[in-house]
Amino acid sequence: MHAHRRAARRLTGALALTLPALLVACTADPPSPAPTSTADPVPVEADAARDELAALAAAAQDRHLTATYAFEAADGATRTVTVTSANDGTWRVDVPGWGQGGTVDVSLAATGDGLFQCALPSAGWAQPAGCVRLGDADDAVPRRLDPRVQHPFTDWLDVLTDRRAPLAVSPAAPLPGVSGECYSVESTSASLNAPLDVGIYCYLPDGTPAAVRAAFGTLKLAGEPGAAPATVPLAGPVTEGEPVSRDAPSPTDSPGAGTS
Repeated sequence: MHAHRRAARRLTGALALTLPALLVACTADPPSPAPTSTADPVPVEADAARDELAALAAAAQDRHLTATYAFEAADGATRTVTVTSANDGTWRVDVPGWGQGGTVDVSLAATGDGLFQCALPSAGWAQPAGCVRLGDADDAVPRRLDPRVQHPFTDWLDVLTDRRAPLAVSPAAPLPGVSGECYSVESTSASLNAPLDVGIYCYLPDGTPAAVRAAFGTLKLAGEPGAAPATVPLAGPVTEGEPVSRDAPSPTDSPGAGTS
């Protein structure tokens, strides 16, 4: 009888020690899972393409040359654009058939004295070339005066070299008849003011822009680039007149309006 009581007391003591531990184990919160990242990793290929394009654009900033480009505008018209990047950092881009409804050739140039638009002798400009100052050398060309073809050789290079710019870059097949490496560039920003036109950008290994296909049309390098001058000259003297706009002049405007 006494043995049975001693056994019962031992069992009661064991239960008294075990039950609280079991209750704690049952009520304790389960361990939280290790946090996981919700951001998609950047594909290795895309990240490498961004680095490659940035390096080529940096080389293009240091590439000084005189070159011609076959230009097919968005409307299908074909022209030849001349690009000059001088050794002192000044530049000039001549765009045939842009002004006054396609009848006036224009030139944009940035020199130590500022940013200029020049009207060149052409079908709609019977007088000598004349230039109008648009602002400082690093100012933006006003939208109504902007042929856009100069951007791939000037300010868009700053965007392509900036790893903080909202761009997605991936390798692209070369454009027909184009040598060099080509990249597809997309904007990752919802802003209406994208830092550059999305499209295809192609470069030779030394940084020479080989081709661009963007909203304004397609530019393709035509022939071997020539040597760069020490500085770019303006196409003509600076006047106090109005710059040439893209729109065709009204019938009341006199021919060659825009110079003083």
